[in-house]
Amino acid sequence: MGKSVTFSFSSPKYEGTEETETFALKELGIDEDLDDETMKIEIDRIFQAWVWDKLNLAYSIVIG
Repeated sequence: MGKSVTFSFSSPKYEGTEETETFALKELGIDEDLDDETMKIEIDRIFQAWVWDKLNLAYSIVIG
């Protein structure tokens, strides 16, 4: 069985704003044979994209 990683986030300020999901490294397109530092960088990059996708924020800045 291959390696997996679990992504999770929650917000103490906004009730119900939480998510947890587990992925196989292969599913994320990450080579299990990468050195630890390179793997950490790749997982962090994918994690940030995953969080932004899950939060699905809408915002605007109005200067008047």
